Formats: sequence, structure tokens, C-alpha cells
Amino acid sequence: MQKNKPQSRENIRRENAMQNSRRTPRDPVPTESNAVIGRNAVRELLEGGRAVDKLLVQKGERTGSIVVLVAQAIERGIPVVETEKPKLDAIAGFAPHQGIIAFAAEKDYCTVEDILTIAKERGEDPLIVLCDGVTDPYNLGAIIRCAECCGAHGLIISKRRAVGLTPLVTKASAGALEHLAIAKVANIASTIDALKEKGIWVYAAEADGTNIYDADLKGPCAIVMGSEGNGVSQIVRKTCDGVLSIPLYGKINSFNVSTAAAILLAEAARQHHLK
Repeated sequence: MQKNKPQSRENIRRENAMQNSRRTPRDPVPTESNAVIGRNAVRELLEGGRAVDKLLVQKGERTGSIVVLVAQAIERGIPVVETEKPKLDAIAGFAPHQGIIAFAAEKDYCTVEDILTIAKERGEDPLIVLCDGVTDPYNLGAIIRCAECCGAHGLIISKRRAVGLTPLVTKASAGALEHLAIAKVANIASTIDALKEKGIWVYAAEADGTNIYDADLKGPCAIVMGSEGNGVSQIVRKTCDGVLSIPLYGKINSFNVSTAAAILLAEAARQHHLK
């Protein structure tokens, strides 16, 4: 009996390619766990009043009930993003999505006033964190964890060009999300102006500012953490009262944003709790 010859690498690659070509692109894949798919489901979500991070609508699909759903989202200040059908298909795991998908937040957002009220009820000067364009859910979750551990009264994120409260954020926060007030605002710069009017000093975390260990952070203050790639935006930086920096002694010129948040908040918390 003749033995089969071992397959060459080229034959193995060819066979694998043929198997892959036979797979249908509509094989089901897991959906994102905070995605609400289809017109009826999205309608119930919006009418239920639960916090929604954003609405994805298929490009060119502005007919029928989608028009009403988009109008409801806009009225509530929910970002509406036109998206290509293949991306919607992938998010939905190739389940029928009828041209619309919403992303529900993991918890309800509060207002900036609610955060200030929390500080007042504790009898403490406000300590607030603002995230300007943080897009990585693991970074946001880690920042939330740092903020809660340091006794911050709340965290503020932007509605656009930033990650919301997704399941990955919840996981990365290691439970801290349940204990920290989170506000979502349309404009970080305008929010900073409002905080300053209430007597809160606002500082941007950047590389060319005052050494954090030389700064006086004992009173009401807020610290702005910037995006992973570009840091704090220019318009936000100009709105702040000052810039804080962490001294570095190595060859790399920056920390990861969540690591920087931990260092800055730990020092701010230390000063806030000095007797």
C-alpha cells in the first residue's frame, strides 16, 4: 500500500484558502454586548429613558421609523453617526439590524451639578477629573478606577470623539464605575468655563507645565487628561487655569494617560486631605 506523501506548505495554504472561500460572510459572530439592534429595540431603548452613548444609522437609510428615531436621539443630545452597512453588519454579528444600532451606556450619566453636590454633601473641596478625547475603553476604565480610589467626586467625559461607558470600561474599572459619578457633556471647554465660574481651578495635564509636586492643589480643583495620541487639545488647554506636569527621569517622554492620572490624582488627593 502506497503511503500518502506529506503535503507541501504551498498545498496546505491552497487548501486553507479554499476552505476559507467556502465560508459565508454571514456566519454569526458575537455582537457587542451594549449594542441594541433594530428599529423596535432602539425605539424601546429611547422611550425607556436609559442613557445612550450614540446611535449608528446606515448611510442613505433615512426613511420610515428611522427618521423618528433619529429625531428623538437628536432631541436628547445623543450623537448620531452615519455608518456604512458592512460595519453595521459586523457590529450586529450579521443579525438583521434594519439600518440602525444604538449603544446603551453601562450606567446612567449624572450632571456636572450632581458632581458638585456630592462634594458639598461630603464637606470637601471638589476634586474632579475631565477626559478630553480619551478613546480607549481600558484607559477610561483605569482612569475611573484611579479617580474613585483617590476620592474624586466625579469624572466628566465628552459626547463626541471619545469612548462612552461600555462593558470594556466597566471591566477595566474593576467595579469603580458603580461608585463614581460620571457626567457626559457636549463641550469640554465650555464645561471648564462653567467650573471656573464656580471657583474651581482647572489644570491641564501636559509635559511642559508646573511640577505637580510644586503645585498648590489644596482648594477646589479639576484635572484634565488628554487623548492617547494628542494629549489635551489646544482649545481646552487655553481654557484651563494652568498646566501640570509629572517629572520624568528616563528616556521615554510620557506616561500612559491612565498612569499619569493615577500619579496626578494621588498627589491632588494627598493635598486635599492634609490636616
